[in-house]
Amino acid sequence: MSGVTWVWILLIGYIVYCIYWGIEGAIKAKTTAQYTIAGRQIPMIAFLLAATAASFSGWTFIGHPGLIWRDGLPYAFASFYVLTIPITGTFFAKRVWLLGKRYGFITPGDMYAYYFGNEAMRWLVVITAFLYSCFYSAVQFMAAGALFHWVTGFPFEWGAVFLAGVVLFYVAAGGLRASTWVGMLQCILLVAGIIIIGLFTLKQFGGWSDFSAKIAKLPSKYLEIPSMIEFTSGKTIWTGVMILTYMFALMGIQASPAFTMWQFGNKNPRPFPWQQAFASTFVVGFALFFFTAFQGLGGVLLTDVLGITKDSDLVPLLMKNYIPGFWLGLVFIGAIAAMHSTAAPYVGTGATIICRDVYFRFMRPNAGHAEQIWTSRLLAVLITAVALIVGLTSKAALVMLGGLATAFGFIMYLPLLGTIWGFRFPGIGAALGVLAGMVAVFITYKIIKYPLTIHCAGWGIFAALLVAYLCRGLGVKDSPEIKNRQQEMRQWLDSIDSPTPSQRNWRRFLKIGVPLWYLFAIGPLAILGNKGFSFAGFPPLWSWQITWWLIGIVMMWALCFKAGLSYITDEQIQRAEVEKNIVIEEIKAPVGVAKVLPTKSK
Repeated sequence: MSGVTWVWILLIGYIVYCIYWGIEGAIKAKTTAQYTIAGRQIPMIAFLLAATAASFSGWTFIGHPGLIWRDGLPYAFASFYVLTIPITGTFFAKRVWLLGKRYGFITPGDMYAYYFGNEAMRWLVVITAFLYSCFYSAVQFMAAGALFHWVTGFPFEWGAVFLAGVVLFYVAAGGLRASTWVGMLQCILLVAGIIIIGLFTLKQFGGWSDFSAKIAKLPSKYLEIPSMIEFTSGKTIWTGVMILTYMFALMGIQASPAFTMWQFGNKNPRPFPWQQAFASTFVVGFALFFFTAFQGLGGVLLTDVLGITKDSDLVPLLMKNYIPGFWLGLVFIGAIAAMHSTAAPYVGTGATIICRDVYFRFMRPNAGHAEQIWTSRLLAVLITAVALIVGLTSKAALVMLGGLATAFGFIMYLPLLGTIWGFRFPGIGAALGVLAGMVAVFITYKIIKYPLTIHCAGWGIFAALLVAYLCRGLGVKDSPEIKNRQQEMRQWLDSIDSPTPSQRNWRRFLKIGVPLWYLFAIGPLAILGNKGFSFAGFPPLWSWQITWWLIGIVMMWALCFKAGLSYITDEQIQRAEVEKNIVIEEIKAPVGVAKVLPTKSK
């Protein structure tokens, strides 16, 4: 059968799988918690695969190889986001789960508003979640429609609407449970698709030896990190500082409100270290450091043959010209799965956050479970509709706001640092800091593009921390009630999650090791890789990337397990289960002054 026939066959099978989990999730979602955070019962294997898929979107599948084609190995340093995305979870995920378990938080707005004692933080989370959900999902829907058109000839607009409708059904019907179980399959398809395209690209050159020999003859712009002079002359943006701060932006993915809710929804934190150190850093890293580079650099050599004119054309043209029959169908479904795996959790959690933090909190505080679930479903329809409208009518806004989404997510490091690790700044400082960070991100992305070759995420977090600590320096203080609440939360976290002597020693070592890794692997000192060692036919800069990726795997293992940042013991889990009798009384407390009452777990 032809490749297009296989595309339709496998697409139908994929849609049936999505519909099944949408219906299954709807049947089991009897309460708000069961719908919004899967009843805090997401099992290990489901989170392990689904969270990995959600971290690496259709942009990884289509855009990442395309930018390697355009900018060469200097851009390929972006593959290190297989480590910098999950390292956010390493720092925060376990403690987020512990707080959610004890205090009954459902949305990050619940957690931040309670800890900092003001509703401004709740509204900032709502704004962030809405922007992230609408515009990041729009990027995925448009990419899916474009690929559908490339492969089958199906009209682009209708393809985007059709594939968005598939996501909407299983997300709105089944909630987070459906998104998670569909995400398991999506993760497998995503990784398999990237590897298959890379292998078929390599095949066009007769194998690795001929391919590597041709790569070695490429112009230096494809094989070396540029200097600041080359940046100021307009030749490139990928300096060492830009690479480092661009990784900051991608660290915002697991700091986003969607991932915080996913962490609340886990049965326990056992899957966290395995997702961070193994599924993401090792498995997806293997696919990106080798097979997306095969695609991108192979595309440079095949540019004239394929007629590639822009980076977004690379992967569709490789698929259309070099991948036959069943394999084309499998790769196509892998690409669609990559796009859906990101859109689905953002649409679902965005709707839930608006429902819980706006509708239920302020408009209908007495709403029952059924009303909240159906309101979340209607809001999912709204978010999907907005995403499609923006994507189909305003390409400029789509590109700008899609690019801003992850940088906005990184600003959420500010309230996470305060809530999870006890960084001391007042509640008003946290709110103004997040707001200042968002403004700085917008200015340094849209108005003054990346000044000093620093990505807008770098400027954003600098402005956020500056304003938060400036408020503290000016004498702004929280009320005694809020201070007591924060102290109680920090003391409980420290009592249940204090490091052992061995873990404390590892943390001291890694306080030096991790910054050094950042400087050499993805920071200014990565320029040493231009003229460094090479092995097995890999150019020096590619060899440098592979070496520091392998070192990064060891570093993540040490952070997650040896330093105990992500690993949890049975005793800690049992204690969290026993002490989950403290919840927020959301209805009776005045806005911004939530009370803590001993009661049964929600």
